[in-house]
Amino acid sequence: MLDWKWPICVFALVGLVGLGARQAIGHVYSSGQAVDLLQSLSQSGLYLGSATATASATTLALMLTLVGMVRRSDEDFNAEIYRGIQRIATLSTASLVASLLLLLVLVFPVSEFDGIPAPWYPTLYQVLFGGTILVVALLAATVALVYRTVRHVIARVTPGEDA
Repeated sequence: MLDWKWPICVFALVGLVGLGARQAIGHVYSSGQAVDLLQSLSQSGLYLGSATATASATTLALMLTLVGMVRRSDEDFNAEIYRGIQRIATLSTASLVASLLLLLVLVFPVSEFDGIPAPWYPTLYQVLFGGTILVVALLAATVALVYRTVRHVIARVTPGEDA
């Protein structure tokens, strides 16, 4: 559990910032206001979702490269490096899946649907905003793990005690 300390802290911090942003926006009082917010969220959310999906897929590919580098290195790496890479892969996969789900939901033309009851729009906005926060928080936690693992690898392969 101690190994997850930094990613959990970063995840919680980003979640709190997202909650603060949600509070700053205020309550959604009408379905018309919710539709406007949904359209605004979907425009920026599509960019966020695609960027996060790209970053997560790239991170997974780079972790495969790191495993190969660690295996070919002259240094003897302990199991901690491999556990770190596995944790990064787990969070990257979760980020990728969450990003793809967010993208899938955001491409629906919700404001064009006539059959959706008006009270559902504020709830849909809350869910999409929460999904956006989740995607950003997962990516931030992944970055914290990547930093920790790469720093550990660099410390092992750097000659001397400069790292």
